[in-house]
Amino acid sequence: MSEVYEKLLKCYECYKERIDFTPKVALVLGSGLGDFAETIRVVDTLDYHDIEGFPVSTVPGHTGRFIFGYVGEVPVVCMQGRVHYYEGYEMSDVVLPARLMKLMGAEVLFLTNAAGGVKQGFHAGDLMLITGQIASFIPSPLRGANIDELGGRFPDMSQIYDLDLQRIVRKAAVTLGIDMKEGTYLQFSGPQYESPQEVTMSRTLGADAVGMSTACEAIAARHMGMKVVGISCISNLACGISPTPLSHKEVQEVADEVAPKFQALVTEIITQIGEM
Repeated sequence: MSEVYEKLLKCYECYKERIDFTPKVALVLGSGLGDFAETIRVVDTLDYHDIEGFPVSTVPGHTGRFIFGYVGEVPVVCMQGRVHYYEGYEMSDVVLPARLMKLMGAEVLFLTNAAGGVKQGFHAGDLMLITGQIASFIPSPLRGANIDELGGRFPDMSQIYDLDLQRIVRKAAVTLGIDMKEGTYLQFSGPQYESPQEVTMSRTLGADAVGMSTACEAIAARHMGMKVVGISCISNLACGISPTPLSHKEVQEVADEVAPKFQALVTEIITQIGEM
């Protein structure tokens, strides 16, 4: 048994010893959505520190616990704070939470994040449905010996973000009167923000938004057969587009301003997923 899989199973055993709950949707709460957990009917919580070997976030604004409960009648597990590759963790640790939520029983991985807008016409505060991604600038979470218990050696990535779930997002946005942007997300390793030249390169490659998370989690989830949906909050315009230097404070402030709209959208989407 590989060390990565053995560690995952130990985390799963810690979950099973403490929590009696089977989620349908796994939700990763990015910047600005941390308070979403307060809006659901919570039945239990599990602090990351209480899971043996589980990676713990060091980023301000990321609480660091699983929330188990219901959005309407849909059982969900919310990851209140994620870990990032730039924090120094191995990529296998970065995607461990997504894999763990699949073992919990989740069929859908709902990824959210704060991202820099690369596409001309994007503005801080926009919400973008992720329709595709570029993960070529980070190590693959599937690198190394394949864990056959999780999925095949060469998983197909032609449609990482599920088309049916994309349609649900569009419908929910129309229902709530939200102008939903769409585009491709590119993950850099971070933690530094992108240079103007890297932003130009990103646009040339076809990216519409850039960030430091999400793409690796989506790959790991698809490897395990999960359906994936993702939304970015455009919290700032990327370097070279923004007239001011970038800061984490700016990202957090914009994400907080957009939070009520974002939370309403996430609630509507999960409710509709429950009807699938």
